[in-house]
Amino acid sequence: MFIDYKIDDLTNFPKNLEQLLDENRKTIAKLLEQETITYDNFMKPMQEMEEKLDTFFSPLANENGVNSTDEVQKAYSDCLPLLSKYYSEMTQNEKLFHALERVQKQQDLTAEQRELIDQEVRDFVLSGAKLNTEDKKRVEQIDLRQSELSNTFSQNLLKATNAFEMEVEEKDLGEMPQSDRAAAKNDKGGYTFTLQMPSFIAFMTYSPNRQLREKLYKAYNTRAPENAEVIDEILRLREEKAKLLGFENYAQYSLQTKTASSVQEVNDFLTRLGEAAKQGAKEELEELEELEELEELEKFAGRKLESYDFAYYSEKYKKQKFDFNEEDIKPYFEKNSVLNGLIGVVSELFGVSFAEVEVPKWDEKVRVYDIDDGTERCRIYFDLEARKKKRGGAWMADFQAHYAKRSGEVSPASAFVVCNFAPSSEDNPSLLRHDDVVTLFHEMGHAIHHLFSKVKERGVSGIHGVAWDVVEFPSQFLENFAYEAAVLKRFAKHYQSGETIPQHYLDKIKAGKNYNAAIGLVRQIEFSLFDFKLHQKLYQGEQIQELLDGIRKQYTPLLPPSYNRFQHGFAHIFAGGYSAGYYSYKWAEVMSADAFFECLTDEGFEREKAKGYKEWILQRGGSANMNELYRNWLGKDFKVESLLKLYDIKAA
Repeated sequence: MFIDYKIDDLTNFPKNLEQLLDENRKTIAKLLEQETITYDNFMKPMQEMEEKLDTFFSPLANENGVNSTDEVQKAYSDCLPLLSKYYSEMTQNEKLFHALERVQKQQDLTAEQRELIDQEVRDFVLSGAKLNTEDKKRVEQIDLRQSELSNTFSQNLLKATNAFEMEVEEKDLGEMPQSDRAAAKNDKGGYTFTLQMPSFIAFMTYSPNRQLREKLYKAYNTRAPENAEVIDEILRLREEKAKLLGFENYAQYSLQTKTASSVQEVNDFLTRLGEAAKQGAKEELEELEELEELEELEKFAGRKLESYDFAYYSEKYKKQKFDFNEEDIKPYFEKNSVLNGLIGVVSELFGVSFAEVEVPKWDEKVRVYDIDDGTERCRIYFDLEARKKKRGGAWMADFQAHYAKRSGEVSPASAFVVCNFAPSSEDNPSLLRHDDVVTLFHEMGHAIHHLFSKVKERGVSGIHGVAWDVVEFPSQFLENFAYEAAVLKRFAKHYQSGETIPQHYLDKIKAGKNYNAAIGLVRQIEFSLFDFKLHQKLYQGEQIQELLDGIRKQYTPLLPPSYNRFQHGFAHIFAGGYSAGYYSYKWAEVMSADAFFECLTDEGFEREKAKGYKEWILQRGGSANMNELYRNWLGKDFKVESLLKLYDIKAA
């Protein structure tokens, strides 16, 4: 049964949440009192309890993004400490851990049940549940200190980012788009640029003033030098925690929650990809250096380009060779036409049907569909247009999960897809950029991974229980179709004339995607190898810079200036969740590229392969290792060469 989207009492929501959490605590206590603990009498009620909590809180979490009023923000903020305390209690509950261990010893578990209970026990073990009292206390101290250090890293970076401003004149803006000019306009009649990413990118891409580009570049890449000491302590603590838990290094510890089987496998993967792409990156840079306008740089010793020149001249070359006016193609991507086209693509690829339904929703422009595969239904909510009080960006969030209840009833899956496309009005439709089309396909890829699940155990159904390094696989897989001419021609029709988008636009869309792709790839390899090698032994002080410099010399065709201290701002690994896991971006992208080519034909789709993708990948959720599911689907492992093919990079 689908649950209606509703928030009954916003004012008392935190109070009602606290009451529900207290009920859960009592339920857990009663379950732990059972003389005999089994999967059916312990894990099943635990999953139903968790689903009840999630479906209660999800509407408020969603409202905080799509309708963030003061009342919503207050209720949401008041709920977070309650949830944090509850989940902290769960992870520290030794009786709960021992009960899970008893279930794990049960011999008659299904494969899905086995995967779920193994994941639950693993997470407790990685938190120190099996350590002696002294070591357990030390792990808790390490976790607390790491949390403090990550926050310090972020605050140092934020403070340094906000502290820098650079005032420039209009002549320094070059061909900068009007929207970026407007954002930089100050009340003195000039323009102010900062180290905030949109401002930084705009100036580095469009300003013809080389001296000011270097000034901004140097300020950005020497931010927060005090983070050097923070990084040293973070790395010491990570190394200590990993060894307390019985691992050789932190990289090995990190891989326990990922699909990659060993440190060596990731090392080999990144090295193969880097070696394959570095010649293409060198050739892309050499081609750029042939740009006539670069002759003005020949007077600079040794080389035409510096790192602070790259974005500027790269944009000039792109305009000269590939560019087209984005405004010219937007009339071919009217929002409703694109949505209907996406629905058609998913329907044909995976043998499902969509039916729009009228159900409770948070805005009149939200469109809701039930998806039917002939045996079961799932539900998707599309909220695609920007509006006031809606957070920027795009995302997919789950509402309900597909799983089998103790009663025998199967709970259906539901999910939200949220974007921020240009708003429509009575007089004007919502017209999308091609990047918006890609975004919608990407988020839909996440959504169907959740919605198409056939898994009976909630904790590994849909997006639940999916390993970190493959969570982007289904989204990247589907977004790849948004660049294919055979797919775009199905729905890219001029909203007034009905004319199909001309081929020359489709060619430029594809060429633009592949422009400087090898340079972009080796840059991601640089980040990934630095992160992963940094966590294979303890690096301190200048050793960190030496490691980064060595990787750059091996793969990067355009070496940065010696003052570049990129690591002091690498928040992904020092203040985010990507430590010893930044490789995940490329791991998932290679897998998605390999799968994409298996399902692509000149006409659009290879339906039998897509059927297998649905059966082995989308319907299995987190119920098995994704590498194993991939082999079951295609009888082979994914190949790094597929990513090179996707971006038309010639392997070395």
